[in-house]
Amino acid sequence: MSCHSSASMNENLDFFKIQHNDLQPQRGRVLIAEPFLQDSYFKRSVVLITEHDNKGTVGFVLNNPIEFRIDEMLKGFPLINSIVSVGGPVHTDTIHYIHTLGHVIPECEEILDQVYWGGDIEAIKSGIKDGWIKDYQIRFFVGYSSWHPGQLEREISENSWLVTGIDTLDVMHGSDVQLWRSILKKEDVRYQMWTRYPEDPAWN
Repeated sequence: MSCHSSASMNENLDFFKIQHNDLQPQRGRVLIAEPFLQDSYFKRSVVLITEHDNKGTVGFVLNNPIEFRIDEMLKGFPLINSIVSVGGPVHTDTIHYIHTLGHVIPECEEILDQVYWGGDIEAIKSGIKDGWIKDYQIRFFVGYSSWHPGQLEREISENSWLVTGIDTLDVMHGSDVQLWRSILKKEDVRYQMWTRYPEDPAWN
């Protein structure tokens, strides 16, 4: 085997080493899973960070949708055809929501421009019932994702996640694996390359 062949192999492998994680995890940013991460919840996932401090990290997988309406899951909840996704593996017996209604929903927290987390559930239900909350203004999550203090930073150092930004439109409407691809296509060319690899490296 020539030296040139060996060098070429090392350069290819380097595409999976995340090099510009100068962005730190924080509220309103997203975690982009590296292409061969095989975890059933996080495979090719985009995770919106809603909380990050010395107590740990909380977020929601944006692109793991399920074929249920929220009123089919919560008895007595008004009908709305909003996106419902599995937010992560923690407390999958709970429902959470993000929305663009911060000006009218008490007790919610802004996580990035015009996107809010949580708030008074009775105000949400009332707004849906009265018709002034539309399906595109809110999305729901079953369960959530969380990391203990230092755990996420360790996973980032192991090249499991790319930290980057996201816009409001993608947060509210990106709901499948195309979101993972579309965000990566806005990144440096080395990360754009990720979208061209098969989900199982054995297929390549």
